[in-house]
Parts: sequence; structure tokens; C-alpha cells
Amino acid sequence: MSDSQTRLHQLFADHGQSPWLDNMRRDWIENGELQAWLDRGIRGITSNPSIFQNAIANSDDYDAQFTECVQGGMSIEDTYWALVTKDIEDALALLRPIYDTSAGEDGYVSVEVAPDLAHDLQGTVDAAMALHASIDEPNLYVKIPATVEGVEAIQEVIGAAKSVNVTLIFSVDRYEAVIEAYLNGLEAADASGADLSKISSVASFFISRVDVEIDRRLEEIGTPEALELRGKSGLAQGHLAYQLFLEKFSGPRWEALAAKGARVQRPLWASTSTKNDAYPDTLYVDELIGPNTVNTVPDKTLNFFLDHGTVGRTVDADPAGAQAVWDGVAAQGVDLANVADQLETEGVASFVKAFDGLLATLETRANELRA
Repeated sequence: MSDSQTRLHQLFADHGQSPWLDNMRRDWIENGELQAWLDRGIRGITSNPSIFQNAIANSDDYDAQFTECVQGGMSIEDTYWALVTKDIEDALALLRPIYDTSAGEDGYVSVEVAPDLAHDLQGTVDAAMALHASIDEPNLYVKIPATVEGVEAIQEVIGAAKSVNVTLIFSVDRYEAVIEAYLNGLEAADASGADLSKISSVASFFISRVDVEIDRRLEEIGTPEALELRGKSGLAQGHLAYQLFLEKFSGPRWEALAAKGARVQRPLWASTSTKNDAYPDTLYVDELIGPNTVNTVPDKTLNFFLDHGTVGRTVDADPAGAQAVWDGVAAQGVDLANVADQLETEGVASFVKAFDGLLATLETRANELRA
């Protein structure tokens, strides 16, 4: 490895995996830190309401624009979107060279629709289309949660030839529905004459949160067999998801779309920081490496990986072993469908709480300005 090449560069060059940064801060855009991450090998950026809550509420980097918006009579929610849009647009400009040199494979920045739309089909479609219209850049991903309603919205937005980052996927069954929505959307876009090569999507499969909840249930069961399975479920489900990806993006239906320029919807591993200190701090990076995947990683975990991560293809090393783990967890009495439902509910609620909390903080600041 040369002085200029990092483990992040190796992930892409040797194994076809794109490392992305799961964080967004205005000072990083302005002080060169974000560009430094790109130089280290980062190829995309994801954001969510919790990330923006932390960035905006805990710094003064947004004060000047916030004051201008409030004094101009803008509503609090419109002010939020103005703050977010500026960060997204500035990040998009920084990542555009990666988008261009990768022929549209990477260089994306993701922004999420308002989280309170998670169960509102038409509201989600309208919000996604509005974001694509207001931030009119080819390397924008609009994030839509993989709720039942969200899956329908994803099909409509892809059908309108707009790119989507599907978020909050917690089960292989829901992932299969997401893939179907993507394929249906591509077929609709093709029927309308759209250029399929301009449509891109990733499917964000959450990993560590699965371990947190399943480990809790295994510990409640408490048998030696149950305890032996701790820390294995998130990776096992990710490995099974990759097998489904390989299956669905092959065969006549996919080949017909690919012949018209369609891109695979890459699995994106999310929630890849370790939540349990007993587990290696690079566990959810080291064990999910493989071609046509993305791993979006918080900066703290990226630093761990840069220092001592292991680069090697792992995501499809032992599919049978992954299935055995998953079956073993179910055999211990863990209701896996219930786990997925609970995690989806909690994930949506977490983003709604962050979004509402930030709006409340901004309202307080606005009242202070008006006083």
C-alpha cells in the first residue's frame, strides 16, 4: 500500500466496494475536512435527520444563514430545508468529480425526505420529487424509508427516472420488496422513454441495530446456545441479503433492463458502527466486503478501519453459515419478523424525534432573534 493509498482505496480497487461517509457538517465542507475524507478514499456521503440535528443544533456554523432566513420571514420548517439544502448542494459540488470519473457509479450525496412522511405514500412521492427539483443535480440521492408505503413511493419515484437511496431496511423479506419496486420502476421508466443509465439506487440495509435487538432477546432466553449466537445476527442477515442481490440482479428480466443501460441497485450497509464494546470496532466493515456494495460508515469507525481494518472479500464467504446462524436464532425462539417490525418503528420514530427536536430548537432561536 503506497503512502497515498489507504484501506478505503483498497476496498474499491481490490473488492469493488464503495466506502461512504455517514456524516455531514458545514464546517467540514468549509474547512477542507470533507475533501480530506475524499482524498482518503471516501466515494459518497449519507445524511439523515439525526445527523443534521447534531450538526445544526450544536454549532454556530449555521447562525448567519439562519438569521437571514428568519429575518426574511421564512417559516421554521422552510428554514430547516434551506440550511440542509445549502450543505447538500455544497457537498454535491465537492463530490461531482467522483460522479463524473466513475460514470455515475459513485459521488452521491443523500438527503432524506421529512421523516413524518414515512407512512404517507403520496406525501413521500411529492417530497422526493420536490427535492430532486430544488436540488437539480445528477449525483443527488433522495432517501425514502422502506416502510410499506415507502416501497410504493420508491417504485413511483424510480419510474419518474429519479435516483433513490432506500433507507431503514431491517429484513430480507422487505429487501426483496424493495428490489421488486426498483425493477418495476425501471420498467416504467423505460416504457416512458427514460435513459435508464441516468437512474441510480442503493438499498440501505441496517446491520448493528439488528444485533442490538436480537442480542437483547437472546440474553433474555439465556441458554448457552442462545448466548453463543450473540453478535452474529446482523452480519448473517447482511450476508443473506447479498445472496438475494446476486439472485435478483441476474437472469432474463434483469438482463433485458441491463441491456438498456440499467444499473444494479447496490446493497448499502448502514448502521455499521459497533454498538457493543465487546465486539471488534471494525466488525461491520471487515465482514461485509464484496463487489457492487456500499458501506456508509461514521467517521469514528472509518478512522478505526483506516488504522487496523482488514481488507478482504467476506460478504459471500459462507452463505450456508449465515443461513445456519439465522435459522439458529429463530430456533431459539426469537421472532425475527417482530424484530424487523420493531426496528423499523424505532428507526422512523428516532428520525421523527430528531427532526421535531431540531425544529423546536430552531423555533426557540428564532423567538430569541425576534425578541
